[in-house]
Amino acid sequence: MIVEDHAQMRQVLTEIIALSQEDEVQIISCESGEDAVVQYPLFRPDVVLMDIELQGMNGLEAARIICKEDSTARVIVVTSHNSPSMRKKAEKLSLLGFVSKDQLFDLNPILQTINHS
Repeated sequence: MIVEDHAQMRQVLTEIIALSQEDEVQIISCESGEDAVVQYPLFRPDVVLMDIELQGMNGLEAARIICKEDSTARVIVVTSHNSPSMRKKAEKLSLLGFVSKDQLFDLNPILQTINHS
């Protein structure tokens, strides 16, 4: 699942996921945190790539709700807000990872671990 409000970034993330996986994968795209919270239980995706800055419910709040409902949820924050305070907020949620949008290549090793789980 990709939760990102910018279509171009959703496309980039889709390509990164496709390159990291051996088999074909289904991508669920959400433009808002609210949509992600509704769609997650319907699809139970292997991983959620979650932007922080979204219209309405922000990504950290959406991640908190998803992780509360499913303790096995694997959420990776993918954000342009790579600050120590933002990382600290994300760490409190025990997410799978935190990746800055200017270093998207850092996603590949995390996605590879999911592929082998």
